Amino acid sequence: MEKKAVMLVGSILIIVFIAGGCAELPQEEMDEAVAAVTQAENDPNAVLYGELALSRATTALSRMREEASAKRYQSAKNLAQDAIKAAAQARADGRTGAARAQDEARQALSEVQDLMAETERNLETAKNLGNLDANFDALGELLANAQGTVADAETDFSEGNYRESQEKCRAARFTLNGINGDLSKAVQKTSRKK
Repeated sequence: MEKKAVMLVGSILIIVFIAGGCAELPQEEMDEAVAAVTQAENDPNAVLYGELALSRATTALSRMREEASAKRYQSAKNLAQDAIKAAAQARADGRTGAARAQDEARQALSEVQDLMAETERNLETAKNLGNLDANFDALGELLANAQGTVADAETDFSEGNYRESQEKCRAARFTLNGINGDLSKAVQKTSRKK
């Protein structure tokens, strides 16, 4: 009988310990979660490149508040920890994503600058041939527009706007390829006349 009583008391103590482990609002953990998610939401790289983890963090934060309101404090504490982890992941993803975007934008700028130099040479060579049937004024305007777009891409890159820089590089590349295509057609057309 004594053994049963000891086991019963032990079981009751374990239940009380577990239930009492978070019998009050986990305010410190909740405050840390709010601070962590707020930091991530105010980190432009986390917002731009860590959107999935940031979404998990804000969802956990919202659920944490619901659980705390329902006085399910252990669940609220667990969700606070989840929100903190997800917010940290969003910031880490933001740093990684920004570094990758910077590398990709740098590569895109390098490629479009090379293409622009090639296009400038091609246009100058075509003008010097003198016998090509091409609208050099219009092609010159297109080239000037592409040069302006590349300059804007360089500005975006220097300001850390890597996605915008890449988009402008794509637009300039499209224009430059069009100029080179027109010059190639003019050369082929002149070759056929001979």
